[in-house]
Amino acid sequence: MISVTDLTVTLDGRQVLGGVDLAVARGGWLAVIGPNGAGKSTLLRALAGVLAGRGEILLDGEPATGLTPRGRARLVAFAPQTPALPPDMTVFDYALLGRTPYISYLGRESRSDREVTEGVLERLDLGAFAARRLGHLSGGERQRVVIARALVQQAPVLLLDEPTTALDLGHQQQVLELVDRLRLADRLTVISTLHDLSVAGQYADTMTLLADGASVASGTPAQVLTEELIAAHFGANVKVEAGPDGRPQVHLMRRDR
Repeated sequence: MISVTDLTVTLDGRQVLGGVDLAVARGGWLAVIGPNGAGKSTLLRALAGVLAGRGEILLDGEPATGLTPRGRARLVAFAPQTPALPPDMTVFDYALLGRTPYISYLGRESRSDREVTEGVLERLDLGAFAARRLGHLSGGERQRVVIARALVQQAPVLLLDEPTTALDLGHQQQVLELVDRLRLADRLTVISTLHDLSVAGQYADTMTLLADGASVASGTPAQVLTEELIAAHFGANVKVEAGPDGRPQVHLMRRDR
């Protein structure tokens, strides 16, 4: 569904990403991990078309450079980590913006657009907040609203930049389980950045480890989440064990004093 070849992004004269390759099949979930400053958010912003880069990005077999912004938005939805949220806009109206690619320039949203929006808000436990202003929400509530807007877009590719930031444990699971159900039911293709390595390994099919703007490891969670790679690129002392389902679980180990 999405293929990237030799993607390079330069910001303010500094190369932030260099020669990154990746491919995600329709219905797959790729988790992009790496230490702070590795280029994870930059990668997602380049895939979303927010940042320009060199290299080739194919969306459903078509070069992304040949797509109009509206056409790209019908294929890719992006939930950034720190979006600009108009404080006086309501939760419903903000989420409804996800329907913009399907509304004509001089048209208005349809009943179907509003029903899609209402359904997503309910599934994210936000129905009671529909009329509330964005400026009156907690950090975790705002994070869910940003994800809601991306899901309302109903694009086949979903980019999530740290989707569980500011969410409590219950809402973390709620959001990730919803995304996973949509992925399996609708063959949604997901690319997410996640700080929690165990969570990333729990939900993703494949993983890419970025360090200093380059991909240093790719494969299944078990192939990427190894004690050696985590020590080398995160500087962390961990123990990696297989959980009951066989997926890797990463445990932080206290260093000797």
